[in-house]
Amino acid sequence: MIVAQAALETRMLLRNGEQLLLTVIIPSLLLVLFSTVDIVTVPVPATGGGGRSVDFLAPGVLALAVMSTAFTGQAIATGFERRYGVLKRLGASPLPRWALMAAKTLSVLVTEVLQIVLLTLIALALGWDPQGGAGSVLLLLVLGTAAFSGLGLLMAGTLRAEATLAAANLVFLLLLVGGGVIVPLDRFPEAAQSVLGLLPISALSDGLRDVLQHGASMPWGDLGILAAWAVLGLGAAARFFRWE
Repeated sequence: MIVAQAALETRMLLRNGEQLLLTVIIPSLLLVLFSTVDIVTVPVPATGGGGRSVDFLAPGVLALAVMSTAFTGQAIATGFERRYGVLKRLGASPLPRWALMAAKTLSVLVTEVLQIVLLTLIALALGWDPQGGAGSVLLLLVLGTAAFSGLGLLMAGTLRAEATLAAANLVFLLLLVGGGVIVPLDRFPEAAQSVLGLLPISALSDGLRDVLQHGASMPWGDLGILAAWAVLGLGAAARFFRWE
């Protein structure tokens, strides 16, 4: 039942033009645009590789793709399903409520795999030379997905659908600008850097950048931030989510 529901959720997401724009087209355009046009000056490492724009931007755009699917897309879709009574009806079906949440999570993971494959191919075509190990990247992506999923479900389960739509898109834009995805955090005032560095998008993009650009083994600090957000977000969503 979980697999069948996950397949349905994935098909619905991929058929939704607005969600497709958010999860695939926008990250791809940002990666191509900022990698080929000298708009934002990115920091160049003192030693080793990873000094090109695409080496800095690709990890940040991968983090943005996770956020767009696990947080923004899931929050909006779940919020409107709650408003139209879809969640209430599914909750009364033979599919248990925990299984419905598991199916939604599985759908998010499938979509993220498609996003990451596409963005990786685009980045490689632009000359990206990733470093580091796959295990560290996978752990960062899983914790990032858990953190953003918890926050997205919390928003969808507590706010009205229209408020969720507006808030999720606003948060997406704010984190795109202030989360270290395209603009390095060291371009912001020092007082703001310490706060912005604690955001889940900053931890995910910086962690991926440490591994894929600088070849770090395991960015424990960023993993700790993501784990904290995941526990807080999922815990709050489980406590306060309303099905009606």
